[in-house]
Amino acid sequence: MTDVGLERRFANFRVGLAVRPASELVARGSSTIGAERLAAAVDGELIRTPRGSFVRVEAPSTLLPVDRGRLATLPGQPPADAPLLCLDTETTGLATAAGTLAFLVGLGWWEGSRFRQVQLLLPDHADEPALLAELATHIPRDGWLVTYNGRGFDWPLLVARYRMAGADPPLHSGHLDLLPLVRRVFRHRMSDARLASVESELLGLRRHADVAGWEIPSRFLDFLRFGEPGPLVDVVRHNDEDVRSLARLLVHVDRGYADAERWREAPPGDLAGLARAFSHEGRDEQALSCLDAALSSAAAPVAAGPREDLVLAPERARLAVRESRPDDEPWWSPRRPPDFGGRPGRYPIAAAWDAAQSSRRDAPWTESRMLAERARLLRRLGRYRDAEATWVGLAANRGAVGTLAWIEVAKLREHRLGDLAGAVDAANAALRLAERQAWLGRPLPRLEVALGRRLARLGGRVARRSAAARLGTPRTPGASTASDAAAAARRIAPGSASLLEGPVPGISAGWRRAASIAARNTSPAPVASITPSDGIAG
Repeated sequence: MTDVGLERRFANFRVGLAVRPASELVARGSSTIGAERLAAAVDGELIRTPRGSFVRVEAPSTLLPVDRGRLATLPGQPPADAPLLCLDTETTGLATAAGTLAFLVGLGWWEGSRFRQVQLLLPDHADEPALLAELATHIPRDGWLVTYNGRGFDWPLLVARYRMAGADPPLHSGHLDLLPLVRRVFRHRMSDARLASVESELLGLRRHADVAGWEIPSRFLDFLRFGEPGPLVDVVRHNDEDVRSLARLLVHVDRGYADAERWREAPPGDLAGLARAFSHEGRDEQALSCLDAALSSAAAPVAAGPREDLVLAPERARLAVRESRPDDEPWWSPRRPPDFGGRPGRYPIAAAWDAAQSSRRDAPWTESRMLAERARLLRRLGRYRDAEATWVGLAANRGAVGTLAWIEVAKLREHRLGDLAGAVDAANAALRLAERQAWLGRPLPRLEVALGRRLARLGGRVARRSAAARLGTPRTPGASTASDAAAAARRIAPGSASLLEGPVPGISAGWRRAASIAARNTSPAPVASITPSDGIAG
């Protein structure tokens, strides 16, 4: 083959790979075998186009009013003037690669207060270009998609199908995936985050004679193999309910959480999760208002019995018992977990507070967890005195929670309030609680070592400030280093306390206590193990 012939073949190959708009898609070997029977079975309309055929099913509209202006005030929600298009697909598998086909696409949008729905059903593989072209006409360029796990599955799959057909996927302004919202706000009181669980536990809906999700691919493949459309009727009904549930969930969020006046009626854990969503967007004032409403709601007595949609599943009940269990259970208590020993750090965790309280989204929002979140928000807002008062109130709890709360008080007093003596007092209080845990058989060895180092560093700063005041030299607020801490440890050793203006109780004792603990080779309960960079230092 000559170079000219090879060049010509490459040119033809590139022309064949050229990306075309969705409106120019052409079906290859399009066939409508069984399409008429499918349209009659699902009570739809068979649409024939030059690109192929598809079945269009339109359900009666539903009255689902939503206040878009009010909904837009919540974190992560689309602008009030952006059109919304709810989208859900039924596919031949769970992958987003080339072998998975979206044979049914459910769409829904608002026309005033009514929610209108349309479904596009694929009769055969060869008709896919027609369905994709019709789908592109329904997605507005300035609109937002509303899906449930659509960012991770539905939309990437459709993008792959457009690419396989040689067309660009339709453009849109944004994508609202409701799965992260459910996980952040409602997951703490749900058995799982599936859309079916949202319907039953959050919206109070029950489906009857619904098809299971794992059956859907086989039903479509059986239709292609045998031409019997009956099993697909339940699939179309299932998809219709999925799309309508997306709209119902938006209405539920709008009515119960977009209006601050109704926060008092919402579960405290939902408000705490919503506060985290506000904080994630940097809207700390709204997050603080949410937490205050959650704490006031949690403190109010509840006269009514538990609602059915708030009943914990057995596994979540066990988690709630574990989270609400006091941290100072005696050794003989059946609620205390066994201590298997082991080296420090054998069971690492992500954060120091996770040693005392779980930060999982399915963990219950206890009052202490909400108070800790409120104290962090107050510090971020610069309200250091209020944050200190919140931490001190939380430090009344004994165990790991109280110990870590006193550490936060010490950090605030040292770095934000300039109260070194108060920081020493807070660190000593934390050390006393840590020693109490050791007496109860649940020691926190690495936490005690970190507290000893903190006390040594604080003692060094107090010593330098005292020497500067006595000698009349200017005080420099430079940051403490590891060498400063080591020098401070030597200065505050017994016999050298004359460097201080007055006694600083607990510093030298705390350092000796930490050094003795650091020399150990065993570690107690793994739940209390923490890493030095878990928020203790600072």
